[in-house]
Amino acid sequence: MKIDNIKLPVGKSEEEVFAAALKRSGLKKHSVKSYRVLKKSLDARDKSDIKFVYSVEISDSPAEDIKLVLPVADKPKKIGIIGFGPCGIFCALYLARAGLKPIVFERGKSVEERQKSVNKLINERVLDENSNVQFGEGGAGTFSDGKLNTGVSSPYIKTVLKDFVSFGAPADIEYLAKPHIGSDNLPRVVSAMRREIVRLGGEIRFNSKVEDVVLSGGRAVALRVNGENVEVDDVVIAIGHSARDTFYKLREKNFAMERKAFAMGVRIEHLRHDVNVCQYGEKFARVLPSADYSLSSKKAGRGVFTFCMCPGGFVVPSASEDGGVVTNGMSNYLRDGENSNSAVLCEVYPDDFKEGILGGVELQRDLERLAFSSVGSNYNAPVQTFKDFCNAEVVSPFNRVKPTYSVGYESFDLNKILPKFISDSLKIGIYDMGKRLKCFSSADGVLTGVETRSSSPVRILRGEDGTSPTASNVYPAGEGCGYAGGIMSASVDGIKTACRIIQKYTGVAPRY
Repeated sequence: MKIDNIKLPVGKSEEEVFAAALKRSGLKKHSVKSYRVLKKSLDARDKSDIKFVYSVEISDSPAEDIKLVLPVADKPKKIGIIGFGPCGIFCALYLARAGLKPIVFERGKSVEERQKSVNKLINERVLDENSNVQFGEGGAGTFSDGKLNTGVSSPYIKTVLKDFVSFGAPADIEYLAKPHIGSDNLPRVVSAMRREIVRLGGEIRFNSKVEDVVLSGGRAVALRVNGENVEVDDVVIAIGHSARDTFYKLREKNFAMERKAFAMGVRIEHLRHDVNVCQYGEKFARVLPSADYSLSSKKAGRGVFTFCMCPGGFVVPSASEDGGVVTNGMSNYLRDGENSNSAVLCEVYPDDFKEGILGGVELQRDLERLAFSSVGSNYNAPVQTFKDFCNAEVVSPFNRVKPTYSVGYESFDLNKILPKFISDSLKIGIYDMGKRLKCFSSADGVLTGVETRSSSPVRILRGEDGTSPTASNVYPAGEGCGYAGGIMSASVDGIKTACRIIQKYTGVAPRY
């Protein structure tokens, strides 16, 4: 039976959750055959009496493990997957489990080698355009917080969480209301998933850039990879939101695409302790886990919102093109850094940028190049206090809150980089969100520019069967194609895409 709304004060052990569940169930302790926590969240509405809230399942019968049942194909097929981020990983994993031998082409390096490329940018200011925070094994999510919360509702979510745990992610992600893996854990989890795909007969080719999709008779017959054609039976386009050269190639090949809204802005940093006090009050600020937040405002007339909030985290360099500055955030599993940060973004609509399918890409690129050239062209990031940003000046020192951007930074007026509609909207939105989280609009909050890669500015169209109208065996999927927004939704879309291909070749739909 499921028992909801078990509340325990901070500091109580989880053994007491079981005791409370046992009492409410009416079962005898010796008769319990299965027990598990389904959800754990924090109720901080009354800052004088914060409680953890649990939902649990307890029974006198053994628990049934619900699994996705996959039919197995009679013959392996060459399923070419472009990209090895969350969507590509889960798509490859489920295809391999069904006996369809996927071949993954990833332009970047393995996660172990990829870290060296990231370190080279941080320490030597040398950017590898194919292996960086955006590109490489695990995708952009590998160098983030590993947040798994999502607005998507899908039965595949529990499947994704179980898979992550089976490959070494912390077990609590299966029941925390806002689960995260942590940037320090993600590389180990991702590499374990890769090894399983290979064990099942799949193939992962790193340093393998897909340069073209070769079409014939309305189908993809091969992928052009590093100058050579590789024959395929099907193609999954699982590129991330930063694979701009692939967008241009698909447009050249007349793939059905459309412009879409996205968002851009900056990273904002505050002291982690200040955020904790705002969320928990002084009494609990030092004893509870690092606080997060999710804020939004329509005060400016267009949406301004926080995204990818990293408690106790760091602002990281995320450029994937020479001559551009891009920011992102990350935090480790313990979330114990001095600052907390998040993106604070302004909605950008197709009417805001140039004509053409890829006008949004060009706007992103313009801002990144301007951020790069404005502060010395050496991958430093432009930074500014919120007070100075509002006053369009650079006079305030960084005293309490110091920037954490790891390459280096220089003070610069971000109003000279951002389009006026974005900078004006951010000012209004941050002040408005500060009414709900007091420290958010503090004068000494630090802004680091620019955050341009929150989502894809284009959508690669697909039909009800998941295939492109342009090529009947090409499956656009995941975040870069415009069908996901984060690790969880991209992973789910990867499984959905795999299930469509499995049913195509077996005649049987995967089911629970």
